[in-house]
Amino acid sequence: MIVRACPRDGLGGSPTLVLPDGSFSEAERRALPVEHGTSHAVFLGPEGALRFFTSAGELPGCGHGTVAALAVLAADGTREFTLRAGGRAFLGTAEPTSAGVEAFFDPGPIQVRDATRAERDAVVRALGADGSCVIATLGRPRMLVEVPDVAALTPDLDLLKAATDELGLLGCYAYSAGNRYVARMFAPSIGVPEDVANANSTACLAAHLAADVTVDMGDSLGRPATITATASAAGVMVGGLAVTA
Repeated sequence: MIVRACPRDGLGGSPTLVLPDGSFSEAERRALPVEHGTSHAVFLGPEGALRFFTSAGELPGCGHGTVAALAVLAADGTREFTLRAGGRAFLGTAEPTSAGVEAFFDPGPIQVRDATRAERDAVVRALGADGSCVIATLGRPRMLVEVPDVAALTPDLDLLKAATDELGLLGCYAYSAGNRYVARMFAPSIGVPEDVANANSTACLAAHLAADVTVDMGDSLGRPATITATASAAGVMVGGLAVTA
């Protein structure tokens, strides 16, 4: 099934392949998202087990993939789930609405630190824009960069892939502040030049700012998406709407 994760006003969202797990080979798991025209595939196993794949291989977690999986799991009317991915169990909720399913989940503990000068210089050079930089780790580290205007970015993706590979980063989440936040996630190291919707990095932004955030993504790809993350003393919850085909 193809699920549109985190669409905005009924439009766009990140097309995500969700299917029951089975005896797929590694090559088949990597090929399926390509065959179905999605950036990611989510495999649903027993007892809420989730596995996430791109064309480049398996990921320990995927935020918009988890939102998509929750929408499929909620088809039987269940509203709360214990999910398992990346070696941990966590809570997910799903609330059917007239527009689709509002799905949120606990992304797990998030660590944020200042980027080193070497990390900042390597990524900013590839991004083509300067700004304040932090490293946020949620499963894997990624760089958050605040820039004046994300819409104007034209990153050198080959240079960015080389930099993130060398630094061991998932990718670069560039964001701009305004009436509400706008962001773009570049992750060529995992086979995703630009992500339509990246919920885990949005959760990282909420943790970094210690504030609730609503973030628009995907406009540069013609697929508007919106993600919401709430931050509290108990941690972060993140998600959005999901629409099943």
